[in-house]
Amino acid sequence: MSEKVEQLKQHLYRYHDLHGAAAVLGWDEEVNMPPKGAEGRAEQMATLTALAHEIFTSEETGRLLEEAEAEVADMDYRSDEASLVRVVRRDYDKMTKLPTELVAEFSRATSHAFIAWREARQDDDYGHFKPHLQHLLDLILQTVEIIGYEDEPYDALLDFYEPGMKTAEVRALFESLKAGLLPLLEAIQERGAAVDNSFLTEQSYPVERQWELTEVILRKIGYDFSRGRQDKAPHPFTTEFSPSDVRITTRLFPNFPQAAIFGSIHEGGHALYEQGIPFKFARTALGHGATLGLHESQSRLWENMVGRSRNFWRYFFPIMQAFFPQQLMAVDLDTFYRAINRVKPDLIRVEADEVTYNFHIFIRFELEQAMVNGELSLDDLPEAWNEKYRAYLKITPPTDADGCLQDVHWAHGTLGYFPTYTLGNLISAQLFRRVRSEIPDLEAGFAEGEFKPLLDWLREHVHRHGAKFTAPELLEFELGESLDARPLIDYLTTKYRAIYRL
Repeated sequence: MSEKVEQLKQHLYRYHDLHGAAAVLGWDEEVNMPPKGAEGRAEQMATLTALAHEIFTSEETGRLLEEAEAEVADMDYRSDEASLVRVVRRDYDKMTKLPTELVAEFSRATSHAFIAWREARQDDDYGHFKPHLQHLLDLILQTVEIIGYEDEPYDALLDFYEPGMKTAEVRALFESLKAGLLPLLEAIQERGAAVDNSFLTEQSYPVERQWELTEVILRKIGYDFSRGRQDKAPHPFTTEFSPSDVRITTRLFPNFPQAAIFGSIHEGGHALYEQGIPFKFARTALGHGATLGLHESQSRLWENMVGRSRNFWRYFFPIMQAFFPQQLMAVDLDTFYRAINRVKPDLIRVEADEVTYNFHIFIRFELEQAMVNGELSLDDLPEAWNEKYRAYLKITPPTDADGCLQDVHWAHGTLGYFPTYTLGNLISAQLFRRVRSEIPDLEAGFAEGEFKPLLDWLREHVHRHGAKFTAPELLEFELGESLDARPLIDYLTTKYRAIYRL
């Protein structure tokens, strides 16, 4: 790298190392930490976060950044040097607006809120979590006002996860997707063709064997266990400390093996992205996935377009039958394939089928905007949540545990995150359409256990860029396309018309 860029990079090593250390503590908090460790952990996280913020927003960082900008002024936009400086500038301009005390308090509050959320969900006690959520919302609203926005307050939050994207753009994409999915969902429901999945939900699948099966699948699709590990958590997640240490979690239920299987594949998709980041980007602003939408495109592509495909199970179903002979030997592939793709409005987002999944995101997107705009009191959140579910999916959560407490995201303070799940679905369809056109026998290879061609394509067209480009930039540079709902609508319509014989 050029001299000034190298100096900036080395100066920020400590910042990235502190974030890595905080990530280790965050992983431990969700996987191993005893409940009464919350107080000490909150202070540890706040200290590390404050130290990192002070380094990143220091005058020295600003000076080195200006010098590096002068050095890369004539470099190609897509070069490593220009991209590194551009991303640091974007983050620096935002983070220097935020007081260190606010950043530390937010970190402290999220640690407390996570423990409160876990207890509240277990006890179905929204009142236990509400004060923590209110405190986080107050801090979030302070952050929005400090950072500022051009059009809508929610823009400031969305920008943390999808830089440069506006709420109005997301809203328009979601409306297009909604218009395409509603006729499909109505046609499936009118068809009335029941899909039997009782053999998955009314039998016991020992969780130890489920665990072993998920590791077989993860290894086969390319997850490197020498640079990662899988653990259990109440809400599955992926975390990375470096390209050499990318960890995932899953959850297991004896009478619902899909949760572990598709949870592991989903998180494995995230992890494959992080393990594919070039080592030259480690400990820099480019050393992670670019945006949350791009990240979700990887997890949703592997979970759905690969993991729920017929050819994937042509290879893996005999293996799963060997793990669970008593439960599955009398089940044929077609019955299994239809069962794992059953369309039925459900309360739980992470267990939702591909057709109804995005309605869960529409609900959260609308509620978050109402919360941020001051149109929804947290006293009224549980009923507002339930009303959205009645309107969109014609179901009502019987408990808050299955309602507004089901996701961990608000305990982490990540308002603005949820839209990235559907943005990821849109991007995954665009990427998968392209890779299928460039590798015609791609899906036939799945039936033979060949997943490397897909992984290699993603490494070349997505992973190797690290955080250099926003999602719209990457789609433009690699596909010559902009974000579009049509490929996802076409994919889902083709797949589910065949399954339900519409």
